[in-house]
Amino acid sequence: MSETQYVTQETLEQMKEQLQRMKSVDRPAASKAIAEAREKGDLKENAEYDAAKEAQGLLEAKIAAMEGSLANVRVIDESTIDTSKVSILTTVTMLNLNTKKQVTYKIVSEKEADLKVGKISVSSPIGKGILGKKEGDVAEVQAPAGVLKFKIEKITV
Repeated sequence: MSETQYVTQETLEQMKEQLQRMKSVDRPAASKAIAEAREKGDLKENAEYDAAKEAQGLLEAKIAAMEGSLANVRVIDESTIDTSKVSILTTVTMLNLNTKKQVTYKIVSEKEADLKVGKISVSSPIGKGILGKKEGDVAEVQAPAGVLKFKIEKITV
């Protein structure tokens, strides 16, 4: 059984759209590729057929994985989030005491994490280290680069 994933409504919709696209566009395309390869003759020595069958198998595995993920998704209503402490879907502004640089991250599920846009996973070293902290707290985070210290300055949604 998969672990429960907490996501926003927007992410849930993206996941559903991706699954629908795989089923309605990618699956028929894979079947067509197999049919075209089959028409080219002997299946024993038909690399194109083998590749098409393998691609279909990978697609079916992706579809099954996405269906499994969707079965374990829980949508979090952002209006009910407690901003007195760091939790999933809060946006945290903090000061890196090692570099004296201010950073802002939104704490999200693993599915939504994207450091380029300031979203870090709740299960990442920094995410775990600041979870539950309040404004003014200093969090010591064990990261691959060593111990990082962050002072929590602001928590918002």
